[in-house]
Amino acid sequence: MPSAPVQFFNRYTRKLETEKVLGERWMRWTYETGPGRLALHLLIRRALVSRLYGWRMSRRYSGQKVLPFIIEHNLDEREFVKSPFLYKTFNDFFTRAIKPEARPIAPGDEVAVLPADGRHLVFPNVDTAEGFYVKGEKFGLDALLGEAHLPPEQRELSAKFAGGSMLISRLCPTDYHRYHFPVAGTPSAALLINGYLYSVSPIALRQNVRYLVENKRMLTALDTPRFGGVLMLEIGATMVGSIRQAYVPGRPAAKGEEKGFFKVGGSCVITLFQKGRIQFDADLVAQSAQQVETYAKMGDRLGVATA
Repeated sequence: MPSAPVQFFNRYTRKLETEKVLGERWMRWTYETGPGRLALHLLIRRALVSRLYGWRMSRRYSGQKVLPFIIEHNLDEREFVKSPFLYKTFNDFFTRAIKPEARPIAPGDEVAVLPADGRHLVFPNVDTAEGFYVKGEKFGLDALLGEAHLPPEQRELSAKFAGGSMLISRLCPTDYHRYHFPVAGTPSAALLINGYLYSVSPIALRQNVRYLVENKRMLTALDTPRFGGVLMLEIGATMVGSIRQAYVPGRPAAKGEEKGFFKVGGSCVITLFQKGRIQFDADLVAQSAQQVETYAKMGDRLGVATA
């Protein structure tokens, strides 16, 4: 039986809204039916399908999809750095930059901001969280951080972040797809953890939340003056051509500075704070406690430093 509609709380309208899921019929067939799950296991979760789609969206003819996509999803072209007519391919449009004034960064050294546009869940204590997309289901930090694949000197990250606070930011295909630093700090080089490319839509995650820890992802450690150690993970998904980093490892980054971008498709950013280092804003906590995502934009408040 199909799962319930995907709903989220809009931080700006203060209302519960139903998400228009791109390709919903295909998504539900893939993750909610026997034949679909067989196709998922044999083909869809593998990188080849997503690479092929990403290649198609980088061809010149894909540029014809840009204007209809903007109109259908009522995107605000006033935010774009350049005219919609100047995007040569759909991937060029998908990875678009936007004007800085379109995403003001919440001020204050003690204030952390959301790293991406999207639908957000927060967990003040990741060890005691009841569930992520399905009540009672969760995953271990060691699996999320891919510790089995990390160099020996980095295999204690799950212990370092035990009892810490987690933000899951889910980006839809209609969202701005660049991600940014939530706080000021000095980032390490990003470490690739290879994996599959399952969807990160709630339609998929309600079937198996462990897709988040089985997908391809990149891990960056951020050393910060106000929040201690912070981890950022960019997670790939079905039809995401690639995860690209745009920052310089070892060079201090400002809060809100661009970190990188995803090419084509929905995707996800997970941010981890050490125990007792951040207090998330009350509205995010209240909705997340009910397993309801909150829609908000990059640069909006996430919470404040507590130490």
